[in-house]
Amino acid sequence: MNEEAAKIDDFDMKILSAMQHDANLSQRDLAEKIGLSQNACWRRLQRLHSIGLIKGAHCDIDLQALGLDLTVFVMIRTRHHSKEWSEGFRAHVEGLPEVIDFYRIGGDWDYLIKVITKGMSGYDAFYQKLITNFDLATVTGFFSMEAIINNRPVELRKLTSKAAGSTPPKVTPTRDRL
Repeated sequence: MNEEAAKIDDFDMKILSAMQHDANLSQRDLAEKIGLSQNACWRRLQRLHSIGLIKGAHCDIDLQALGLDLTVFVMIRTRHHSKEWSEGFRAHVEGLPEVIDFYRIGGDWDYLIKVITKGMSGYDAFYQKLITNFDLATVTGFFSMEAIINNRPVELRKLTSKAAGSTPPKVTPTRDRL
């Protein structure tokens, strides 16, 4: 955690939580929701952006309505672990538009990729692009039948409290409630 992020207070946490649920809130609605003036809220929002706690705003698109109806979690085990190979593989995967999440993981597998495609033929086309020019030991696809929880907002207060096993953010006194 960077030094600036460690200085967030209760109002900052409220802003972060509100923005996770609805990044399209107007300044007025956001300020009202968290109990600050519009100016104080705006200053805090700018600070949260400048220190990198807010990286952007996103919208939730109904991908199935666009025909992107298949979600696949692709587990990959590699034969190679050199820096050069890993960098090349990362660049290759980052260039595949079907990839929406990509992780290097520990355990029996090396990588986890979340892929969205138009049906099984779309996945097969993705798979062929994925394995081209890369010697992969094992590639296994797990097909989602139902998204039970998908992109749920993080419960910041619960996960940053002592109950979650970490030190809560330092609460600093504030005078900008007006």
